[in-house]
Amino acid sequence: MLFDTAHPLVRLAAEAIATFLSEQRVIEPPDALFAEMPDARVPAGVFVCLKRQGELRGCVGTTEPVQVTLAVEVIQNAIGSATRDPRFPPIERSELDELEISVDVLGPAEPVLDFSGLDHRRYGIILQSTNRHSVLLPDIEGINSVAEQMEVARKKAGLGVNDPVEIRRFEVKRYK
Repeated sequence: MLFDTAHPLVRLAAEAIATFLSEQRVIEPPDALFAEMPDARVPAGVFVCLKRQGELRGCVGTTEPVQVTLAVEVIQNAIGSATRDPRFPPIERSELDELEISVDVLGPAEPVLDFSGLDHRRYGIILQSTNRHSVLLPDIEGINSVAEQMEVARKKAGLGVNDPVEIRRFEVKRYK
């Protein structure tokens, strides 16, 4: 896990994962992070995604802030991505050196009335039905159109093509 030249939030996620896996301890955000990136004190929704050998290995996040700061949100979601993504077994310490980490900081979600307000590369989407929902980040490898983005989001939520949904979009700042 060589993240010396990575963005500060990616370094924070890497440190949080490594510390949790080796010591079962949740780190505190270092003061140096706030000096380097004052915005890390502001709450925000965050997704932390992990890949190993180019394949998704974990991705957990929040569309709205749950923690008091962006930094704490990154720490919690990094640990969640490594240990609590139900699609994958927990990350093993032996995998740490092979992980690629990305941190997506979400902007506010806004309602979309029709597909013309969407762009699969620029906007992530939140689909909400009566009792089901799904979230897809923007610019996902293998999704090449808004129609594909909607299809994947509907499947992820267990929704049919004709099930009514509320659509919200959001932009992200992606750090690797």
